[in-house]
Amino acid sequence: MSALRARLSAMVLAVCLLFTGLAVAAPQRAAAADPGYLMVHFTGEGATSQQMYLSHSTDGLHWNDLNGGGMVLRSTVGTRGVRDPALVRSPDGSRYWIIATDLCIGCGQNWDQAVNNASRNLVVWESTDLVTWSQPWLLNVAGAIPDGRNAWAPEAIWSPETNDYVLYWATNTPLNGATKHRIYAARTSDFRTITTPQLYIDRPGTQEIIDTQIIEMPAGVGNYRYVRASGDGQITLEGSNSIFGTWTDLGNLSAIGLPGSQVEGPMWMKFNGTNKWALYLDQYATNRGYMPVLTTDPSNPATYQKLTSSDYNMGGTKKRHGWILNLTAAEESRVLAGWPNTPAQRLQSFNFQDRYVRQTNFDVRIDPNVSPLDDSRFRLRPGLAGSGTVSFESVNFPGYFLRHSNYDFQLAYNDGTTQFAEDATFRQVAGLADPTWSSFQSYNFPDRYMRHYAYELRLDPITTTTARGDATFRVTS
Repeated sequence: MSALRARLSAMVLAVCLLFTGLAVAAPQRAAAADPGYLMVHFTGEGATSQQMYLSHSTDGLHWNDLNGGGMVLRSTVGTRGVRDPALVRSPDGSRYWIIATDLCIGCGQNWDQAVNNASRNLVVWESTDLVTWSQPWLLNVAGAIPDGRNAWAPEAIWSPETNDYVLYWATNTPLNGATKHRIYAARTSDFRTITTPQLYIDRPGTQEIIDTQIIEMPAGVGNYRYVRASGDGQITLEGSNSIFGTWTDLGNLSAIGLPGSQVEGPMWMKFNGTNKWALYLDQYATNRGYMPVLTTDPSNPATYQKLTSSDYNMGGTKKRHGWILNLTAAEESRVLAGWPNTPAQRLQSFNFQDRYVRQTNFDVRIDPNVSPLDDSRFRLRPGLAGSGTVSFESVNFPGYFLRHSNYDFQLAYNDGTTQFAEDATFRQVAGLADPTWSSFQSYNFPDRYMRHYAYELRLDPITTTTARGDATFRVTS
């Protein structure tokens, strides 16, 4: 009997090992209650695609666009375009930063200019809840690098040894007879000031390195505390026991058909509740955005496996070089509530039906033939000041709302004050000129309504037939 039990035990063990080996190809959620994942990314070229977008996944492989697939943050500083974002959480979870490349290809700058004479700054946003973000600011990281010509693809990792962040990025600069992109690094505690940048990663000869991302490994996995993946002609894997220590070349992903000529922008994600990882790679050569490869040991190139296209779904928008955050339950609740897929809509004038409410240089009026169309598109959010009301958030300037000031309308950034919330909140009522349309009554001046006058939007008392027509709108797509 003991021999039979031994044989049965061996068979059970073999089956368990078989399924453990297969699990890397199709990882499952550890538990139904596990929170999911948040990706911040950009979507392509052009002024609106080079902004910040968010996507959510419950399993790390199937992604849903948040905010109706629209941008969630728009840069109003520097080049007014952003790429290659990193999403950084403070160790205590009380603060978050998005740091991104200040670059807008195809909207004022071409690739030659971007390589040789571009912004030396990064763009930074800060938040305490992943939903409400500060106004962006510029952080000059490459200005102190001799003949530093740009600052691309920033990343950051918390350093327990120094109790701050190691911020690292690529800068094109001439050094030792070669002008090329190298990785520089500095330390920061607030992403407003940094220590003097130092050369961090340099490849031999003329070989450039632009994209790199570091992850800290859990105890017992692999032989290194840190693993980094870099785009340097290959997707090169390296290991080290210290962020600023000696790094060992572990190999690359060319054996599975993913050389650096095909993919870039490595982005790590650890699956919840298990020692399995996805390394997302941007398929820039074929213009297809991100794809995942899976591994049970990021330090071992032999463990990486490609998936079939049916094993994952990247959602409706193209996902390009970004960052994935494993959410807590509280974070996930805030994110899903804060970025619902509210449709983008327009406000059509009742008495000038070829005209729509639009913003132009943050002034608000009604116009025909609005271009770009998104200047006249808004998301009707739950009112900032009270239930049963609405506020109008701009589609192409997220975080900006229609608000009145001295009875004149403007598109303004939500500064979080009570005054702003009240000025930007309205009660949607039956149209004053036609009950099948709508009128919008001011929350804090209930005797006044949104109306146009000489095509400009105002907040006025409504006492005449003409004014009732001016204050009536259709909410339409």
